[in-house]
Amino acid sequence: MPHPAQQNDLRLPQKLVLEKVKNKDPAHRFRSPDDRQPEQMILVLDPETGKTWGFVVVDNTRRGPGLGGIRMAPDLTLMEVMRLAHAMTFKNSAALLPFGGGKSGLIVDPVNLNTHPGMKRDLIGLFAEALFEIDSYITAPDMGTDEKVIQQIYEIYSERLNTPHHLRGGAGRPPINGGIPIDDWGLTAHGVVAAIKTVEAMDATFTLKGARVVIQGYGNVGAPTAAKLQQAGALIVGASDIHRALWNSRGLDVTELNRARSGPQGLAKYSGTTEKSFPPQNLDWLLEAPCDILIPAARPDAITARNADRIQCRMVFQGANAPSNKMTEYYLQNHRGIISYSDFIVNVGGVMGCAVELKMNIDSEYKNKVLATGEEGRPYLENLISKTISNNVKTIYQGMAQGDGSDAIFRDEALKLAEECLANPRRIQL
Repeated sequence: MPHPAQQNDLRLPQKLVLEKVKNKDPAHRFRSPDDRQPEQMILVLDPETGKTWGFVVVDNTRRGPGLGGIRMAPDLTLMEVMRLAHAMTFKNSAALLPFGGGKSGLIVDPVNLNTHPGMKRDLIGLFAEALFEIDSYITAPDMGTDEKVIQQIYEIYSERLNTPHHLRGGAGRPPINGGIPIDDWGLTAHGVVAAIKTVEAMDATFTLKGARVVIQGYGNVGAPTAAKLQQAGALIVGASDIHRALWNSRGLDVTELNRARSGPQGLAKYSGTTEKSFPPQNLDWLLEAPCDILIPAARPDAITARNADRIQCRMVFQGANAPSNKMTEYYLQNHRGIISYSDFIVNVGGVMGCAVELKMNIDSEYKNKVLATGEEGRPYLENLISKTISNNVKTIYQGMAQGDGSDAIFRDEALKLAEECLANPRRIQL
C-alpha cells in the first residue's frame, strides 16, 4: 500500500500547518520521567485534508537551537526523523558546536519532484512558512534537498525577520549568497577520511594504501570519499547508487564512476570493467562484498541482524546517519571483530561547515578570521574538521583501552564523549 502522502499527481496543498504530537512509541512505555525525550515532535499537515506531508523533530537544545537537515523521501517516517534528530544532538555535541539536534523531512519522492521545479519551489515555500513558527530549529541540506532549497527558506525568513543576517533560515546556502559549498568541497567526506587516517596512525596492522573499499551510496558523500581514498592509495572495489551496485576485485574506475553518477541513470551507465553488477532490488548485496573498509553512505539501517553475519569487512565507517543500530554494532565488534565507527563522530564535516557558515553570517570578525586562511576559508574548515574528528577518535580509543574489561563497543565510548560535551554547553570550538 503506498504511503498516504506519496505524490503521484503532485497536487500540492494550499497551506501546511504544524501539529505537535506526543511520543507514543512502545519503546518509551517504561522509561522514567528523567529519560530524555525529544523536546518537540511535529506533524506537517494539510489542514484541508488532514494528510501528513512531513515531520519536524527538535531533539535537544541544551547547547543551542537544533540544527539538522531537511530530508525528502517517499517512505519517510516520524521514527526515522526522530532517530536522525537524536543523532544530530550527539553529532553537534561531540563536535563542540553551539547547536542542538533537530531534523525535518517531507514525504515526497525527490526524483519525481525534481522534474517539476516550479512545484518543488512551491512546496518548499509552504514548508518554510510553516517552519517559521519553530524558532528552535535551523535547517540544512540533506537527502533530496540542496543549497537552493535552503536559500529559498533563508529568503522567506529574512523577509519575515526584516534582516538579511540571521541564524534562523538555515545553513548550506550557495556561496554567492554567503554560504559554504558543503558538497562541492566534500566536507563530510573529508571528515570520514580523516577518521580513517587517524585509525591508520593508531593501528600498526592497518595500512590505507592498497586497502579495499566498498561504498554503499555513491552520492554527495560517497563520491568525494572515493576520490580522497583513491588519492591516498586505497582501491575502490565496490560502489552503488539507487540504480546499480558494482563490484570489481581489481578496482573500479573512479573517474568513470563520477561520469556515470552525474547522468539520469546513474551507475547503471558505468562502462568500466565489473565482476558483479546488481539491479535495484539487490543493491544491499554489495554490503556483503569482501573488503577492508565498508562505508555505508545512504539510508538508515543498511547493516542489521539480517546481514550482520555476512558482512566481510575489517571495519565500518558510517558515512550515512544511523546506518546500523547498537545491537548490530555490538555483535559485529564482539563476535565478528569488526569495529563500526559511529556516524555522529566520523561524518560531522558537513554540519561543521554549516556551523561555521552560520557564525560567519552574524560575526564579521570571525568571518575575517576564516577567510584569512585563503580559498574562501576552505583550509580553516578542513583543518577544524580533521582536528575535531581525529581528537575524538583518539579519545574514544583511549577510553576503550582503559575500560574495565567489559565488552563495550566504540559507540558506547562515543556516547560518553558526546554526553560529557552535552553536559558542558559552554564548551565550544569554532
